[in-house]
Amino acid sequence: MTLYETIFVRRSVRQYDKTPLEAAALSEIQNYVEDAEQLTGQPARFEIVDGGKLKGGFSPHAILAFADGGDTSLVNIGYTLQGVDLWLQSVGYGSIWCGMASPKDGGNDYRILLGFGKTDVPLRSGENDFKRKKISDISNEDNAVARAARIAPSAVNFQPWKLAFTDGKVTIQSSVGLVGRVIPGRFYLFDLGIVTKHVEVALVHGGRTVTAMEVHGKGRDSSVEIRYE
Repeated sequence: MTLYETIFVRRSVRQYDKTPLEAAALSEIQNYVEDAEQLTGQPARFEIVDGGKLKGGFSPHAILAFADGGDTSLVNIGYTLQGVDLWLQSVGYGSIWCGMASPKDGGNDYRILLGFGKTDVPLRSGENDFKRKKISDISNEDNAVARAARIAPSAVNFQPWKLAFTDGKVTIQSSVGLVGRVIPGRFYLFDLGIVTKHVEVALVHGGRTVTAMEVHGKGRDSSVEIRYE
């Protein structure tokens, strides 16, 4: 299954087979993480740990993300790990973003983790299996890219973004609103990176070549500009 196909069937998995993965499988995942594309600017560091090293986690393994904590670095983490999340589910594993879990010994530069492992929980049946906002609430156009963005995971499924399409460019603007301000600001930056990955995957699937991706602004006013041909 391709990453694009996985977008429309992925789910956040909360129930796992507690049996640890074999060393060969973990090595394959480690290699994929190390080779995963990152946004330019502030690269992140990733580490795979067993679930026993987590506080508040429930998956047998997790990928910890470390970075300096600047706004661009958090967007980059969301972008990079969402690519890993899609790949994990495309090859048969379960995965979930865990904003409330943390490593027992993570260090000051720890930011967030992605839990993963074996699971019997099935993938979704398709796009209609997601409960999300209407396309018109998150995009100025209804197209395949916007549909892929619409079902990207986000903190409490708040979908804090709006897409603006113009010729050869799509701008993803963080969109918080008054209600959303109760959610810690760093999650909006992760979410902005997550939806950026969905947009990129959909553009490439549609035959477009992405020529640039740039993060602009600060905090809840951040945006990502994606240019393509």
